[in-house]
Amino acid sequence: MNAGKPHPLVGEDAKRWAAELGDEHASATDEPPASRFAWCVTGSGHYLEESMALAQRLPNVDLYLSAAADEVLPLYGWRLEALRERFRVFRDKSASSVPVGRLYAEAYHTVVIAPATSNTVAKCAFGFSDSLPTNMFAQAGKLGVPSLVFACDTEPVVVTKAPRNHASEWLTLRPRRIELDNVDRLRGFEHCMVVDTPQSLEAALDVRLSALKLAWNASFS
Repeated sequence: MNAGKPHPLVGEDAKRWAAELGDEHASATDEPPASRFAWCVTGSGHYLEESMALAQRLPNVDLYLSAAADEVLPLYGWRLEALRERFRVFRDKSASSVPVGRLYAEAYHTVVIAPATSNTVAKCAFGFSDSLPTNMFAQAGKLGVPSLVFACDTEPVVVTKAPRNHASEWLTLRPRRIELDNVDRLRGFEHCMVVDTPQSLEAALDVRLSALKLAWNASFS
């Protein structure tokens, strides 16, 4: 038995391992550093349509889906197969959030969480990182990569679109004080900007694109 230090996986072995735990359809590439958006989707249906529409208009986007997003997206008509036609997709299939390693490889210039559930906002605001989006947020902060968080529960009354199989098309929610407080807490984080409407998210992305000397995809405008 070899009692020496184990050898880390490298080259093609490392790529295959990452694909197994990330997404077998998202191949590793030799792209320039800091050349992509990492767009994280959580289990929120509120403003999901608007968020995904903006993601489609951006250049070079990888989607990072929480386990809840994996369940919720089909309820709103977003199928994984269709998403893969437009994005590289990473799913929350590993306890250690293996796909976050792409942040360490300096693949991303911006991390976006949109839409962000009150659960995700609470975890981010208190430093918990037990899902793919919250891990991406935490590690982006440690690396100094700018993050945009589109928090959904920011008003005393929220009217949100229900899943397609729900009896009513619209639902009225009343966020609790703790949810509103968590949003305020998150606003104080380094390298993080919190937005609360699709319009403010689009405006923040526009500023970010200008800073990066990039442009919206004309075919999706």
